[in-house]
Amino acid sequence: MDERKERKLNTTFSFLRFRSIFIKEFIQIRRDPPSLAIAIAMPLMMLLLFGYAVNTDIDHLPTVVWDQDNSEASRDLVQSFANTQYFDIDWIVYSGDEIQALIDDGKAKTGIVIPPDYSSKLDRHETTSVQLLIDGTDPNAARIALSNAQLLTQHESLAIQEQLMEKRGLSNIEQPIEILPRVLYNPNMESLIFNIPALIGLIMQNVTAILTAFALVREKERGTMEQLVVTPIRPVELMLGKLLPYVFIGIFSFTIVLVTGVGWFGVPVKGSITLLIALSFLFLITTLAVGMLISTVAKTQLQAMQMSFAFILPSVLLSGFMFPRETMPVFIQWIGGIIPLTYFLEILRGIFLKESTLASLWQETVILSVFAFLICLLATLKFKKKIE
Repeated sequence: MDERKERKLNTTFSFLRFRSIFIKEFIQIRRDPPSLAIAIAMPLMMLLLFGYAVNTDIDHLPTVVWDQDNSEASRDLVQSFANTQYFDIDWIVYSGDEIQALIDDGKAKTGIVIPPDYSSKLDRHETTSVQLLIDGTDPNAARIALSNAQLLTQHESLAIQEQLMEKRGLSNIEQPIEILPRVLYNPNMESLIFNIPALIGLIMQNVTAILTAFALVREKERGTMEQLVVTPIRPVELMLGKLLPYVFIGIFSFTIVLVTGVGWFGVPVKGSITLLIALSFLFLITTLAVGMLISTVAKTQLQAMQMSFAFILPSVLLSGFMFPRETMPVFIQWIGGIIPLTYFLEILRGIFLKESTLASLWQETVILSVFAFLICLLATLKFKKKIE
């Protein structure tokens, strides 16, 4: 009878037991500040990043102009492009080579070439052609640039026709201004050619960063860190010893995704394969060091996973992988500037699509080298050969 009563008491809900567990869990959460900070900061960070970075409206494209006519009519046309707010006239140049160099370097997304006889042909009521050079590496931006340029020239042509109608009563020009588009690097504006190189960089980053993020944390949770403590191993030796195996794994993963991207999806590498491999190795060292830094900070594998995602999410949104960085606010672009993937995407798309050389990618290479050195140094200094 007593056993039945005791069993009945155990099966009934007890507010005291519930309160004890409830308080205990809050104490546990309070003793784990990193997880609590991530749980509070992550939603706010996601909201801010998505709110500012996720922008599918493409405008303010950096534009270079070569006005060979330099007349009032040609200047009015350039101003009309600027007034649309889709084109930012950032450079006025005096040769085709200067336009090509700015687009090759990724500084300008569009180029406008006005012929020397632009105004004279309009005065003679003849059709004149304006060339539009478009960086086709981002197909979405290229389509929008082409569409808006065509709409603008149609509007300008209609205005000229109306003027002729008022002056002479009729217009014998079907379209006074026509646009001659030339899409560079990706003439067919295929999204696959734009996305596959970026996916290679993103996959490399995510795999290597997550793998190495667990390297030291695993030692702590398994209790094998004590064995390392009593050895004469120095922090830098332990860090390099932990890092090197993942270098080989990263190289293997890179080879797989590169061969698959080129062979299966048919995305050609127009630039140097040797340069691509060398700079990919540099990026690999950088992401592995990021993972190691996370591993030295995190106390548990759960914390390591949370920190890894806190690093991966901004890199996806702010690096230019999904959305053009030119459409983001300046301060968001600054945040994206401290993400290594931002520069590696420029390298990948430059080598894949533009046949870029080290001479045109030296800035991205230097920045990645600085990132690799600083992050490796910080991870080594952060590590303490003791159990905290």
